[in-house]
Amino acid sequence: MKHIKNSILVLVTILTVSCTKFLDVEPKLSISDENTINNGASAETAVRGLYRGLADNSYYGTTFQAIGYLSGDNIEWTGSQAIAGQFVNHEVRPDNGFIASVWAAIYSTVNRANHIIEKVAALPLEPTFTQQKKDQLLGEAYFIRALAYFDLNRVWGGVPIYLTPTLSVNDNRGKPRSTTAEVYAQVLSDLQQAEALLPDGTNRLRATKKTAWALLSRYYLYQKDWTNAIAYADKVISDVSYVLIKPYSSFYANNAVNTQESIFELSYSATNTNSHRGNWQPPQNGGTRQWAPNTAFLSLVRDPLKGGNRAAMVSSTADGRWYGNVYYRSPATDPAYILRIAEIRLIRAEAFAEKEEDEKALADLDAVRDRAGLEPSTANGREEILLAIENERRLEFAFEPHRWFDLVRTNRAAAVLGINANRYVLPLPVDQLNADKALEQNTAYK
Repeated sequence: MKHIKNSILVLVTILTVSCTKFLDVEPKLSISDENTINNGASAETAVRGLYRGLADNSYYGTTFQAIGYLSGDNIEWTGSQAIAGQFVNHEVRPDNGFIASVWAAIYSTVNRANHIIEKVAALPLEPTFTQQKKDQLLGEAYFIRALAYFDLNRVWGGVPIYLTPTLSVNDNRGKPRSTTAEVYAQVLSDLQQAEALLPDGTNRLRATKKTAWALLSRYYLYQKDWTNAIAYADKVISDVSYVLIKPYSSFYANNAVNTQESIFELSYSATNTNSHRGNWQPPQNGGTRQWAPNTAFLSLVRDPLKGGNRAAMVSSTADGRWYGNVYYRSPATDPAYILRIAEIRLIRAEAFAEKEEDEKALADLDAVRDRAGLEPSTANGREEILLAIENERRLEFAFEPHRWFDLVRTNRAAAVLGINANRYVLPLPVDQLNADKALEQNTAYK
């Protein structure tokens, strides 16, 4: 579907709902937009729908995450979906269905956020819709829009920036791509707005000020602004709400949710399942095992001196076929993990290493290693410590969307994966190029 059509989203209030459930706000083209967010209750419903957009199977539910790890060096393609194999083999084509669905899902999420930002800002206050609640909902929308543009930039490089709601098929036609720097500037602006508006407190399922701090730390790492990466990591790490729980599997095993490990995760239910498990689990467990840990990764994670207790993330069938076992629940209610305290620790470790504050870098690295049941690192000096952190991230986040983006942001993908730097970004979907001649394809795919 063309991204312009996908972006047409008119939010409507769902009249009969459970207050404990995240609710979607379905597009209804027959209802005018001004009637969709018209009071505090409909604003709250719209924001819950925004989280559902973020959790969509084409976004953090499965496909976006898959791009992040299939494109690395931990996974092999074992199933029938040839389009998944294109990421493993670094031969992604513009007609790949995964990139088309991810583009559409992320821009749909952006448009949901745009509707909320425009409409909620204009709502009058009510006895049950206070300024504090208004600020919270706006902050959540700014945070999720920041995350969406951050992810778009990571996958494709510069993309078109839309900051107002899409109301017709012609609204976004003819808008060229912004530069990577311009998109990152928008991400920072949205995160700063979110930080100012969001409430204090800990909520692992909805954005708070702490969630914005965590994403700001990641943002500054990508910008190579080591001082700010450390400063925002400090804010999160110093909070006793976030702990590296032991052993490694504790944050996902035994149906765990919302553990102290988690800063921000997305929840699913029996009526709103996560398709992730089906791609990882073998047929014996009701899955299709479209992809699986490769031999190189298995040798690392099963080595007690490298993987430690993280070997729990893989299992094998009776006939010796290995599979990832982080996503395993039946029904498929596995959370999608967006920000964990382990990442913030390793962000700070990397930033300290870049500043050649070796002792501090090793302290954070060793905290993550200790949780995995490993001895302190023997790395010495900036280069060795940075490589040790890279290797730790490879194992720690093997089945989360980090490895590919880590290798790209550190300019290590060419050396590790043997690919041309022009392929550090993926092709724009062909249907988007056909729909809008203002869009220009990335160089490697022309």
